[in-house]
Amino acid sequence: MNGYRCFSCAATQAAEFTGCQCPSCGGNLDITYDYEAVAENIEQLGTDRARYLFSYAPFLPVTKPHSPFPLRIGATPLYPARRLGRSLGLRNLYLKDDTVNPSASSKDRASVIAVRRALDIGADIVSVASTGNAGSSLACVAAAVGMQAIVFVPETAPAAKLAQALSFGATVLAIRGNYDDAFDLCRVASDEFGWFNRSTGYNPFTREGKKICAYEIWQSLDGRVPDRIVVPTGDGNLLSGMWKGWCDLKGVGLINRMPKIDCAQSEASAAISNTVRRIRDGEASQIDWPAIAVDKVKAATIADSIAVDRPRDGLAAVRAVIESGGEAVTVTDADILAAIPEMARLSGVFPEPAAAAPWAAVKQMVGNNTIETDELVVCLVSGSGLKDIGSAQKAAGAPLVIDPSIKAVRDALAA
Repeated sequence: MNGYRCFSCAATQAAEFTGCQCPSCGGNLDITYDYEAVAENIEQLGTDRARYLFSYAPFLPVTKPHSPFPLRIGATPLYPARRLGRSLGLRNLYLKDDTVNPSASSKDRASVIAVRRALDIGADIVSVASTGNAGSSLACVAAAVGMQAIVFVPETAPAAKLAQALSFGATVLAIRGNYDDAFDLCRVASDEFGWFNRSTGYNPFTREGKKICAYEIWQSLDGRVPDRIVVPTGDGNLLSGMWKGWCDLKGVGLINRMPKIDCAQSEASAAISNTVRRIRDGEASQIDWPAIAVDKVKAATIADSIAVDRPRDGLAAVRAVIESGGEAVTVTDADILAAIPEMARLSGVFPEPAAAAPWAAVKQMVGNNTIETDELVVCLVSGSGLKDIGSAQKAAGAPLVIDPSIKAVRDALAA
């Protein structure tokens, strides 16, 4: 770790800097590395990833522990989704299944690096604002190392995610308001009480955990680079992390080209996509990033994990989409709900609504000829359908209720 650089104004800070945002403009910070130094230590990169998260230590800004982390985080499967792909005529569709992480979402990648950082600096209480997944994730990872977690969520957060966080022993504060209210209160409270604030789009260490997903995709494909990766997007941190992972690999010479990073959002929570389109409509050859204000919306989508009014890592995500040549795709809630049983029935992977958004986006891109038949496409499945059973039931329907007789079985099958 070299230090920090602001995504907006490009001001830099030394590695000893202890803040979370740029002191010059208040923008989000990116952690930087000496790629030449990293390149000297990557011979065994990820070779023991199935049992040891920190096998990617050369690319990480935390102290490498002497023993494996208590939980297996990451090393999730990349499945060839042949039947799902064939339904659209795609020959090379893959699903990166992050539902098998300990708390059943991609958020564990961010939580483990944030918690590791908290341990490195001697913090004993970690906090987070969340729509649900980040809170249950932090509670899970903190429990594994004996830390106290305090979670701020909107009171409308799905019951399954709240049950997870509470079961792991977190203090859960359900706010009478939306995610932005929870985010702002978490920041004020963390400053007041001296907690380590892991909130996405505020703490730069979260991006460092999420970028590991890119390394795993690269290794699962035996060093090949996908043509595009479709990422469910709310606050933008998962997308910016995916882009950074590929930038790291290129920076040390392990790849010679970059994938397109596609942003998949609900039409009802499309701040980042709206901003990408606005910038591209301007057709400026040089973008004045400090002058870019990411849009704010009034989010009202069934996909709670990507429902945000103001994307807290929005500028980094917008830059990732534009600099990678990716698409900014918005889909309806009806499209998202329809994608849940389609993915489950044709791939065996059960997504929550946010995690189904990439497949809905792929369908749209195939429909408008944005994706070619032979492209290698990866959809990131960011959270399990068990996180939001209510939405899954809306999409999949109800069971057939019958009498306990073989005749009733025959009648039901005939019907």
